[in-house]
Amino acid sequence: MYNPKSLKAEEFICHDEVMESLAYADANKDNIELIDSILKKAAERKGLTHREASVLLACDIPEKVQEMYDLAEQIKKDFYGNRIVMFAPLYLSNYCVNGCVYCPYHLKNKKIPRKKLTQEEVAKEVIALQDMGHKRLAIESGEDPVNNPIEYILECIDTIYSIKHKNGAIRRVNVNIAATTVENYRKLKEAGIGTYILFQETYHKESYEKLHPTGPKHDYAYHTEAMDRAMEGGIDDVGLGVLFGLELYRYEYCALLMHAEHLEAVHGVGPHTISVPRIKHADDIDPGAFDNAISDDIFCKITALIRIAVPYTGMIISTRESEEVRSEIIRLGVSQISGGSRTSVGGYCDEERPHDTEQFDVSDQRTLDEVVKWLMEQGYIPSFCTACYREGRTGDRFMTLLKNGQISNCCHPNALMTLKEYLMDYASEETRKIGEELIQAELANIGTDKVREICKANLENIQNGSRDFRF
Repeated sequence: MYNPKSLKAEEFICHDEVMESLAYADANKDNIELIDSILKKAAERKGLTHREASVLLACDIPEKVQEMYDLAEQIKKDFYGNRIVMFAPLYLSNYCVNGCVYCPYHLKNKKIPRKKLTQEEVAKEVIALQDMGHKRLAIESGEDPVNNPIEYILECIDTIYSIKHKNGAIRRVNVNIAATTVENYRKLKEAGIGTYILFQETYHKESYEKLHPTGPKHDYAYHTEAMDRAMEGGIDDVGLGVLFGLELYRYEYCALLMHAEHLEAVHGVGPHTISVPRIKHADDIDPGAFDNAISDDIFCKITALIRIAVPYTGMIISTRESEEVRSEIIRLGVSQISGGSRTSVGGYCDEERPHDTEQFDVSDQRTLDEVVKWLMEQGYIPSFCTACYREGRTGDRFMTLLKNGQISNCCHPNALMTLKEYLMDYASEETRKIGEELIQAELANIGTDKVREICKANLENIQNGSRDFRF
């Protein structure tokens, strides 16, 4: 029985409800009157139900799809402006006891070298990332209670926050580790993490259990209910995601929105972020073995419709995707991207990109500076801001500010000030020139005179050597 307020995975992600929603979408995919009414509701910027959104995803009437894209682009601008938040993944360990058939870290893969960073190696990786200009990391680790216990993760977080190198500092650590206990989530909260991220991989229970044949991740309910335990443990911001290509995309899209609805119904706040990874080639993994792969066009449509259905959530795209795909889906809804990423354990310290411990092939292999320059040339403001987390604007406090449009009073000037830091400390000469021109042009778009004058003064202070200003 479907119940979004239930704490049982099979009741808030109810298979029968998903199937009924998809059947309803099929029956109404050409129902212009219904589609127009759904688009009209979406234009109010308050979101859609999983069933309404599924109708839009099923609809392939070209002019209606274009309306969806136009609306997604406008909603993105309304809530997130032209800011794109920058981050990098940091892989701590590829030891893993699970048997996930789509991941090269799976236990039976004897070809991949196993590696776990020491705290000294973590520090070196952090310095390398700081020297690139990063301020926000997402730490990643395989699930292994012996090699990667929670104590190891906490020690790594402490090390990351402790490293101050030249003008560098990691100001926010997001955590992507396996589902765990309420007690361990409390420990992560106390360690000062930002967002807790956990990809569902697939919401289809039967497929999930086949794709995770062995190891603790095999437990569908324990994995799917992880966000509820995280929030019970005091973590305000959680990030959802599915690995598109494992199961039929319409099923995943519908269930993903049901999970967002569940978090809103139970905790009063939906996901802080939704990630949209697609399965990619990696050591021992052939994406062709999975017959649910999606085209770039479908991928873009999914992105646009997540933006329409969950207008307030941040959306994340990684370097799994090419420059061309990233360009299109940033326009349609994505608000955070990685840059200069390496998906191998200890990869940032190596001059040449290592491939032997990569979790997946990286399609966008540009440097952070190249990505920053590219974004600015397209009219975006690369933001290294971490202010909301540090000022306590998390959970429902963040969402309230976002929904009433006040968040831009903080985010816009913070983006400009953190970009200025990047330009002063890390950028190439060409990137710095483009960035300085962008900052001067964007100052005029700050909403109030008082904030604009404070921002100008802070930008001058940054020019003169001071750092870390924020609203």
